[in-house]
Amino acid sequence: EFSRADRRDQAFEDLSLGRLPRRSGTDPGTALQGQPTDLMSVTSWLYDHELLEKIGGQSRLAQLVSRTVSSVNIDRYAVLVIDKYVRRQLIKVGNEIVELGYETSTDLATVLDSAEQKVFGLTQASPKLGLTPICETLVQAFQEIKNRDPEVSLPGIASDFYDLDNMTGGFQRSDLIIVAGRPSMGKTSFALGIARSVSERLPVAIFSLEMSKEQLVQRLLASEAQIESNYLRSGRITQSQWAPLSHALGILSELPIFIDDSANPTVMQMRSQLRRLQAEKAGKLGLVLIDYLQLMEGSGNENRVQELSRITRSLKGLARELNVPIIALSQLSRGVESRTNKRPMMSDLRESGSIEQDADLVMMLYRDSYYHPDSPDRDIAELIIAKHRNGPTGTVKLLFNPELTKFRNLARQQDY
Repeated sequence: EFSRADRRDQAFEDLSLGRLPRRSGTDPGTALQGQPTDLMSVTSWLYDHELLEKIGGQSRLAQLVSRTVSSVNIDRYAVLVIDKYVRRQLIKVGNEIVELGYETSTDLATVLDSAEQKVFGLTQASPKLGLTPICETLVQAFQEIKNRDPEVSLPGIASDFYDLDNMTGGFQRSDLIIVAGRPSMGKTSFALGIARSVSERLPVAIFSLEMSKEQLVQRLLASEAQIESNYLRSGRITQSQWAPLSHALGILSELPIFIDDSANPTVMQMRSQLRRLQAEKAGKLGLVLIDYLQLMEGSGNENRVQELSRITRSLKGLARELNVPIIALSQLSRGVESRTNKRPMMSDLRESGSIEQDADLVMMLYRDSYYHPDSPDRDIAELIIAKHRNGPTGTVKLLFNPELTKFRNLARQQDY
């Protein structure tokens, strides 16, 4: 797609859009509507309205008409026009990148990110627009509603936790989602379960800042094979466990899950990798998972609260840019431990009030059995929806298997 400003012939542009000076409030587009528009009729109309010379006279009009292409090969012509347009844009971007290379006052990481963003923008199907009339957006929104499959109940990306999907409508693209909890509540296991589920339908990217990719894959294998992870860590695998382990290995190897375990990456580094992955997968990226938020690297010249505020804003911007939900795990402050009721609240989010501000969805994990081993709800985990920008808040209950560190549905699928 390209804008009107990118069309080459201004005379043809003026004539086709009726930009010629008007007399009596008329223009060719409206005056000739429903009438033949051959060379004779258009010439006559322009002559009668003293506009023929404005476009270069009768010879110029004849030249424009002779250059009008037939509709027989219109698809081929469209491809050629777009090809030339993209090539011109590539030349323009190339010149801009050359200028960036000379900006020695800007740090190299920022220059590289800007250059990559310019090239990445050329590969996107839709141009970046500024202020858009609401009528255009309404048409697009109505078309999306009209085209929505009535058989598909979720407008977003399903987590396959039925009560959670019922409350959220699935994870919405461009949303920043926070999963928070105290250590050992099962944040990573819960998020990996979602990533595993989404990967059956769409590619998933995981940034593991706390564990190595080998440790992360061991968790996925243990969960898939229904084997306690300590067996895999110790190597004490029984004969009966090899078959399910091999089966799990075969299933996971076919899933489009991509893992980066670089220590303390920046949002800029993540953006670079995700752009490439999205381009490789033809724009089909289902989920980004970050484990966990407080381990991300900031600019280095701010205090930690300011750094984390900048990080969450950047992650929200990244989710919008890539049009993909981003799940970021987050620690909670120790203040939870000093209360009688240890269920987490929004004020417990560690190091930054901006998490609450920037996130579209904030979910907090709580297991009563962690604090009260004799609790009758030993196998129950609470997922507290503390913030939901576009929907209700509340609590979703899940089954938790402490031996496998795995979350399951408490609700049945037909309940949803």
